[in-house]
Amino acid sequence: MNTLLLGIGAWDPEPWRARFQAVLPGWQVVLPGEIFDRRAVRYAAAWKQPEGTFADLPLLDAIFSLGAGVDHLFKDKRLPEGVPVVRVVDPDLTTRMSEYVVMHCLMALRRVRVYDGFQRERKWIDLRDQPQASDIRVGLLGMGVLGQDAAAKLKTMGFQVAGWSRRPKAVEGVAMHHGADGLDALVAASDILVAMMPLTADTAGILDAMLFSRLPKAEAIGGPVLINVGRGGLQNETDILAALDTGTLGAAVLDVFQTEPLPEDSPLWSHPHVTVTPHNSAISSPPAIAAYVAAQITAHMEGKPLVNVVDPAHGY
Repeated sequence: MNTLLLGIGAWDPEPWRARFQAVLPGWQVVLPGEIFDRRAVRYAAAWKQPEGTFADLPLLDAIFSLGAGVDHLFKDKRLPEGVPVVRVVDPDLTTRMSEYVVMHCLMALRRVRVYDGFQRERKWIDLRDQPQASDIRVGLLGMGVLGQDAAAKLKTMGFQVAGWSRRPKAVEGVAMHHGADGLDALVAASDILVAMMPLTADTAGILDAMLFSRLPKAEAIGGPVLINVGRGGLQNETDILAALDTGTLGAAVLDVFQTEPLPEDSPLWSHPHVTVTPHNSAISSPPAIAAYVAAQITAHMEGKPLVNVVDPAHGY
């Protein structure tokens, strides 16, 4: 019997097991710690799996990430060499991410958090200098599938949109930048900066004081806004707080953190210019993701190539 191993360390694995059993009839779906034939495991699916979960699986053909990121997999020092790692590219996840990004860009445009404060203080104040979306520049760090979808939807709302990628990339209707020089250019022209790139050795800690110092003043929206929906390891949280306190940043919307869950004593919780969400900008829905993985497995067993395979050298 073919076996799928679920290595899930951060969520309740049972809804995932039930869903995979539904979309892979006739397969055995097992969890680490259970008794099973390790030679029967053909495929594995993971989210923050325990160290060594996928070691000693001699017939393993592929490992699927159950979320958009794959850095959690490469942290495993016992990850088997030569086994393809496949990332999720699913319309459901992509749509959820774009909803989150567009929502918070619109909230920044319309100064929603400022008006929330006025409401709490029972103050009838109208900020008359209201810019249009076409006045505001949104820079996207990371122009993969998620970034490109968000860019298209932001353009529909009227924002000026530019993007940055590690290597040269053309995206229709979007001013694109790449490399170190391109990063400087994009940041200097972003009233709202959205981090959507993967966490790699090159991007770790990239959202720091030096980068924030290159942002424009963005006075029309009360200062430049940082939105991080990528990975917590991209951001220096001490630098974010300092930039907010000095006015270098006007606001920060953070869905990811260096430590998750965010510790109760983190000053990010109570800072008046920080929006905290619990890493749910693009939740992984068991029905949608399981169907995606099952379709890939079925196609691969029919001799078709895997798609969205990660390049280990680049980490995405």
